[in-house]
Amino acid sequence: MAFYQLNKKQFIPSTIDDVWEFISDPENLKVITPEHMGFEITSGNLSERMYPGMIITYNVKPLWGIRMKWVTEITHVEEKRYFVDEQRSGPYSMWHHQHIIEPVEGGVMMTDIVSYKPPLGFLGAIANSLVIRRQLEGIFDYRQKVLEKRFGKGDADQPA
Repeated sequence: MAFYQLNKKQFIPSTIDDVWEFISDPENLKVITPEHMGFEITSGNLSERMYPGMIITYNVKPLWGIRMKWVTEITHVEEKRYFVDEQRSGPYSMWHHQHIIEPVEGGVMMTDIVSYKPPLGFLGAIANSLVIRRQLEGIFDYRQKVLEKRFGKGDADQPA
């Protein structure tokens, strides 16, 4: 079964405190997800901050407008450094997403490492090359624009 990894970096001209406050608030997941994904948190009484063991349920339309329930667990959190979410139920056979932030000169470097396996074996591998990978890239491109609008655009000389 095919296994894939998506790595994204973004320089954010802000403080580690402000970036952490934004990314560790589960309600902001909707803010950084493209509207066409139909992202809707269905968990009740969500904490304002992520913590290890937190379960987040939501509806999402990952492909072709088909609504699915997605359940993730926040498995690791180190405040102002990183957190990890893992799919417990949803569209992928496996999903492991590391959100890492670190202070750098002039701001914060945010790194996302998404390790995933599409469902359906070799059919999933074909879907990944035709649709899934491109869609994930589009989601992260959207998120980059949202973060630039919120925090400002990073200096072109910063490594991304």
